[in-house]
Amino acid sequence: MLAEAQFSDVQTNLLQGAMNSAATARVYHQSKLFPAESEDSKARPVLKWAGGKARLLPVLRACLARQTFRRYFEPFLGGGALFFDLAPKTAVLNDLNSELIFCYQIVRDHPAKLFAKLKQMQVSESEFYRLRSVIPESLPPMERAARFIYLNKTCYNGLYRVNKKGQFNTPYGRNGKVSLADEDNLRGVSRLLKNARLMSEDYSSAVREAEKGDFVYLDPPYLPVGKYADFKRYTKETFFEDDHRKLADTFRELSDKGCLVLLSNSFHEKIAKLYSGFYQEVVEMPRFISCKGEGRGRVRELLVSNRPLELTQ
Repeated sequence: MLAEAQFSDVQTNLLQGAMNSAATARVYHQSKLFPAESEDSKARPVLKWAGGKARLLPVLRACLARQTFRRYFEPFLGGGALFFDLAPKTAVLNDLNSELIFCYQIVRDHPAKLFAKLKQMQVSESEFYRLRSVIPESLPPMERAARFIYLNKTCYNGLYRVNKKGQFNTPYGRNGKVSLADEDNLRGVSRLLKNARLMSEDYSSAVREAEKGDFVYLDPPYLPVGKYADFKRYTKETFFEDDHRKLADTFRELSDKGCLVLLSNSFHEKIAKLYSGFYQEVVEMPRFISCKGEGRGRVRELLVSNRPLELTQ
């Protein structure tokens, strides 16, 4: 095993031509790229999110360290780890999950009332399944947002999964002690979200107004790389290989417009080939979301950008 204080360069096998010479993939070990971070005053994500980027933040920061941008666009928002970390002054945030965006709107507009509602809620398996069975649109706005946060914090591994009818169907997580919300953080998140336009549309609509000098972070549902890797069902619409091809076209269009574009996805030769000609790096991360022991372990993720990726500062 290599010393933790060093990076190790690992040659990556890809289809010929999938990466140009300026984009030779390197795999960096987790111990160096994911150091423990000290607590600070930054707002933190209010939700646990499968596929969230909290552990990848040191890498993403390094990718952006020498870059400047005007506006921030994130069309696959999820937990929003990078948005909250960068705290941009102007942002367009989108997710096809309308319940997620509705929750963020309530956090933005009524953080104190939402916190008061969350404080009243009792965590138990019976309450989880009662709330899960409720149709969210039937609830008043505050209760609807509180339900979303409650289910997210108490379900299995924060995995937001729905069936083909759009009904949330993740089981109870038995997570032990659960904190539904932090009042100070909710207020901080609220302040940041006031700088953003919140949308729940197709990703292409969310980036339509992006122009030269803007930054677009694309973090789509990943292309599955194993038989247990199926986390694309966070809305009733799924994200298939053809959708990844269309997203690669959008990436090129944004690059041609002069935007700074960064994409993260699973490391798969099909994805690498779609972005042939752009800068690519491979990073290694732990996988936590799997109900099967053999489905956990370390996974490789692919970062793609239209600017050189510098993972050291």
